[in-house]
Amino acid sequence: MLRAVHHEDFYSCGTSADESLGVYVAWTALGGSFCDGMPLQNETSDISLVFSGDEFPDDRLVQELQNRGHSVGPQQSAYLVHLYEENPDFVHKLNGMFHGLIMDRRRKELILFNDRYGMHRLYYHESGDAFYFACEAKAILAVCPELRSCDARGLGEFVALSSVLEDRTMFRGIHALPAASSWTFRNSRLENRATYFVPSQWEGQSPLEAEPYYHELRTVLTTSLPRYFAGPQQLGIAMTGGLDTRVILANYPRTPGSLTSYTFGSMYRDTWDVRVGRRVAAICQQPHRVIELGNEFLTAFGMWAQRTVLITEGTVDLYRAPDLYFSSKVREVAPAKVVGTYGSEIVRRAVMFGPVEPESRLFIPDFLRYVQAAANTYAALRRQHPVTFAAFRQSPWYHSGILALEQSQLTVRSPFMDNQFVRTVYRAPQDGPDGDIRLRLIKDGNPALGRVRSDRGVGGNGSHLAGCLARASREFSFRAEHQYDYGMRQPLARLDHYLSGLRLHRLFLGRHKALHFRVWYRDQLSDYVRQMLLDSRSLSRPYLERKAVERLVARHLDGSRNYTTAIHKLLTLELLHRLLLDG
Repeated sequence: MLRAVHHEDFYSCGTSADESLGVYVAWTALGGSFCDGMPLQNETSDISLVFSGDEFPDDRLVQELQNRGHSVGPQQSAYLVHLYEENPDFVHKLNGMFHGLIMDRRRKELILFNDRYGMHRLYYHESGDAFYFACEAKAILAVCPELRSCDARGLGEFVALSSVLEDRTMFRGIHALPAASSWTFRNSRLENRATYFVPSQWEGQSPLEAEPYYHELRTVLTTSLPRYFAGPQQLGIAMTGGLDTRVILANYPRTPGSLTSYTFGSMYRDTWDVRVGRRVAAICQQPHRVIELGNEFLTAFGMWAQRTVLITEGTVDLYRAPDLYFSSKVREVAPAKVVGTYGSEIVRRAVMFGPVEPESRLFIPDFLRYVQAAANTYAALRRQHPVTFAAFRQSPWYHSGILALEQSQLTVRSPFMDNQFVRTVYRAPQDGPDGDIRLRLIKDGNPALGRVRSDRGVGGNGSHLAGCLARASREFSFRAEHQYDYGMRQPLARLDHYLSGLRLHRLFLGRHKALHFRVWYRDQLSDYVRQMLLDSRSLSRPYLERKAVERLVARHLDGSRNYTTAIHKLLTLELLHRLLLDG
């Protein structure tokens, strides 16, 4: 099981066992991270804790433990075991994305727990003679090979949504631990499946008026941000053209030169992300570099694709392989990063995923009913509080795989998932904030940053006319690039093929996006696509229509059609079979 999740040489790892409690546990951690140095022990060594992830406590909490005589060093996380000593129900006080196991020899019990959002995934399988749990499902598959079979419902959800909903996985018999779990084991048996938090505890708060809400939100943000920049690891931050990262930088200014910054760039030109990110870095007086997605990535695409599917186990599409490449490059300059991820989702209630109709006749009818069922499940889940959907549904189901890719290389910290921040967002005015509240947070925190327009032309200073023109121009270039790449309609794909000698991709691509998979699959990666998807093993998958797959691949590779999204899905599914299901 440990070998299955030991992805990098720079991981620290270890094992522990207590036969009296019937528990055997192993772990990996990034060196120097919050959870490096497991297991944690109390002074009498009769309580142990294995913890994975990050926790961001109030400084007063740690000081109070020290005042009561507890030793809280040398590990950053040492206070956690003493927090449990003081209160066995301590997990509801924790703030972050994590999971862990308490081994309490005094009470002769074990407690398996995770964060209230379910972001730091933990998987389990119950058999007649044991309870298996692991941070990745493949660790369970390593010792339970009989589970190497697809769950049809989970597979249908992945095809429809690029994620698996609720507590299901792609594997029959393996489940994700529900969010906010605190499960107790005694005498080697699962005794209690407790839940320590439900979103309704925050949904019932009374809404605030616009001004009190803004001031409460900004106070919570500025109070919590220092926690996310603490610790010994060198920190980096991705300078993007959007607003979420800038909210963080504006409200917690850093000493010049103390923060490594970077932007992910296209092989064709400086994207608006790069242009805006470079300007933001200059205002903040932080060093900046551009990490290009180009030939180095494409040459080794097969390796990055395989590692992406292996790490995420069918929770992301293959187009996320660049995230793993970028994270490996970022680690060379800063092993930890603060991210603006989840900002627009939590604050603006942005919905980032939804059901997509698969290509016609690509899947057999018997399987398509699972795809349709996924759309129905999703529609039912959307009928709830929008912040609950964003924080407690969308984030763990859609974003956890992306997070897992980054966490395989880096310590990742997201201030927008801070408990107090999310709790406060539930108190937004009933009609919603007036305009984009992030613009005001930026301008009030750092007026110079507020004068910079986003990659889509939002914000900034100047006349109303200038703002409208900037937004219109950048929105046009954004949509033009999308229509030339992922969104290219089929008749235009044929025309683009006929005009390939004009190299039109150099006119449209790289203005907003660094990923250009339609062109890459057609050109640089065509041999990889052909070898993977036209192989006899791939074409024999029981849910696929063989002839439809062959036609789809042929037409995309000859340039007469655009099937980029379908190729993502087919490659991901095939790698899932070869790496995890076929044994």
